[in-house]
Amino acid sequence: MSNPMSPTHRRGSERRASDRRGSSFSRRDSIDPRKLVPMDKMTHISGTDDFNVVFVGAGNIMFGSEEGPWNHSFRFEHKLGRRLKVVALIDPATERAKEVLRKKCDSFVLSAYENTRIYKNFDDFHKNLPKSLRPRAFVVGSPPMFRGTLQSGRDIEVQILKHYPGVALFIEKPITTGPVEEIEEGYKIAKQIEESKTICSIGYMLRYLKAVQMMKHIIDENNLTVMTTIARYACAYEAIAKPDWWDKSKSAGPVIEQGTHFCDLSRYFGGEVDYSSVVAHSLEWDENAGQLSAMKVDESKIPPENRIPRVTSATWKYDSGAVGTFTHVVALQGTNYSCELEVYADGYCLRLVDPYVQPVLYVRKPGDDHEQTYRFPDDDPFFSEVSNLIDIIEDIEEDPDAACILSNYEDAVKTYELTWAIRKASEKSRAAKLEASRKAT
Repeated sequence: MSNPMSPTHRRGSERRASDRRGSSFSRRDSIDPRKLVPMDKMTHISGTDDFNVVFVGAGNIMFGSEEGPWNHSFRFEHKLGRRLKVVALIDPATERAKEVLRKKCDSFVLSAYENTRIYKNFDDFHKNLPKSLRPRAFVVGSPPMFRGTLQSGRDIEVQILKHYPGVALFIEKPITTGPVEEIEEGYKIAKQIEESKTICSIGYMLRYLKAVQMMKHIIDENNLTVMTTIARYACAYEAIAKPDWWDKSKSAGPVIEQGTHFCDLSRYFGGEVDYSSVVAHSLEWDENAGQLSAMKVDESKIPPENRIPRVTSATWKYDSGAVGTFTHVVALQGTNYSCELEVYADGYCLRLVDPYVQPVLYVRKPGDDHEQTYRFPDDDPFFSEVSNLIDIIEDIEEDPDAACILSNYEDAVKTYELTWAIRKASEKSRAAKLEASRKAT
């Protein structure tokens, strides 16, 4: 498929540079899906020099777990091959860091980790890492409550910009899970990243799905205007055994911590949101319909005011006039989630099903009441987002249209603001209901 949104200038132009680096996000926000090459079909990126990387966080998102497909280290290894050198691993849980490094050093990727140094925090790292090991990229996968602000100890992005100017950033989502009052700090960080022209990618990997990019190209090629986005995210709560996830004071709640991906996809297709238009309702833990029978955590240990809702349903207006809806559900047992996104435009329905595991795209077009079905069995959006980032860092010129950062920091802050707007709106409607009930009695 052609890409009418792609700029025609080559790499040397100012516009091309800003497009690829994600510093001017709105100018280019899609990739030809044919350019998204599966990991097993990709050869290691060429070159003989070391590609130094610092991993911030030694947890599941960085090194994998049985709970999901995330594992950034695995993707960096396959993209860079023997060029990869993880010069440092920063995590206060040093024993866990030692254990993951031991496993890596017992495998075929020994050359990437045999000289990795462990540091408890960023200050320790900065004071002690030899200058000869200056990194090409920081991969930030620490818990979101410890980043995304200007507060000391929770400002790793600012510290990296200060001490390692010009070094690229890959940051997990959501950018933070702090209090709503700190959202403005996120925009200030985004401005610093923009002004310093730092390459920065945020881990909204679903944007890199071939199915999602195919949806984008259908919209672009047919000059469509999106009328509505309808998103649903139903999680399998039985498998969620982390007490912090069930505590809003620690996780910020399931819409912010988990539903963020589908709020982000909604914005990706619908555009900018009028946050003042957000209306939401929730089903709470103490309502009859909100009782759960297969929880693995003892919710009685969580203060009642911090217990998460079982359902949150929201609607809003986009600046374009289109309408967005999102429903997050804590209801399923077992292990499989149920997630869908529908995008409607005049004559078209684009329906994305099961994007996390086996993405399927159903497309209905004008003149045909039947849906066409597209399947993408070998797609790996985690690898695609890493691959695109490294191609931009390396400034590869063979195919400049292939590499593009699809989520920069400012855009991630906007998604974060939407998720907070949904939570606040649902809490407002619940408070109004309780007040009305109090007055009635």
